[in-house]
Amino acid sequence: MNLSILIIPILLLLLIIYATIKRVNCYATFVLGAKRALELCYNLFPYLIAIFFALELFRVSGLVTVLSNILAPVLTFFGIPAELSELLLIRPFSGSGGLAVLQNIFTQYGVDSYISRCGCVLVGSSETIFYVATIYFSQTKVKKLWYAIPLALLACFVGAIVGCLICKIM
Repeated sequence: MNLSILIIPILLLLLIIYATIKRVNCYATFVLGAKRALELCYNLFPYLIAIFFALELFRVSGLVTVLSNILAPVLTFFGIPAELSELLLIRPFSGSGGLAVLQNIFTQYGVDSYISRCGCVLVGSSETIFYVATIYFSQTKVKKLWYAIPLALLACFVGAIVGCLICKIM
């Protein structure tokens, strides 16, 4: 029998036993947590709509294509295939958008090509920076994103360079 199947039920049972020992009302605490989760969703909704709206405008306006063409020579200089420029622009905004671009790369270049392998590494090793920043920073008192976002974008870019280099070596 696979013990990993039992980990979650055992943890839940231990949590209930611990709460009972500490005399915590599990049901009331659960309901309070659910209520706060609904409030969080309600508060996050405008931020999520804003980021999705901006992403759609970015894509539909053609700006992503223009920026991809401008960035292609720079990316090639750093060892990132120019065909991945659109993926590098979309991925910090949207995970599903990045996967859609990766699917197009698979269709165009094949799933086992160097470009597709680099695309997989980029999608797997990068983060939806603006989405995460929207979620996290909308619920904190920290509002100065001038350090967090550029550093996250720089780390994503350096990761892309290293990832493509490793794909080229392997």
